[in-house]
Amino acid sequence: MSERMPRLVRLYIVQSAIGFAMAGVFVGLLLGLNVANLWHLVTHTSAGPLAVVLLWLFNGIVFSGVQFGIAVMRMAETDGSGGGRRLRPAPLRAPGHAAAPVAVPVEADRPSR
Repeated sequence: MSERMPRLVRLYIVQSAIGFAMAGVFVGLLLGLNVANLWHLVTHTSAGPLAVVLLWLFNGIVFSGVQFGIAVMRMAETDGSGGGRRLRPAPLRAPGHAAAPVAVPVEADRPSR
């Protein structure tokens, strides 16, 4: 029984793999360019390999989530209308009442800036 995987699950797995690959490149660049002296910290401590794995794992989670989100948003169908309409907000006043100017008192000897 070889059933096909649902399209959304396949999309998620592929995009997650792409995200983790991008995270690997990112961590490689971080270490290769010695950002914040990470190369020294990784190579001169006993927890260095664990730190690299965790850095890759957590960045992979973030990158794969972003990658999947972008892929899902690109699946949207467009009707060619070019977006929504911009509506001006309605004025906040009771029906039948016109807007009236309001006098605001200002001190005459106010210091200028």
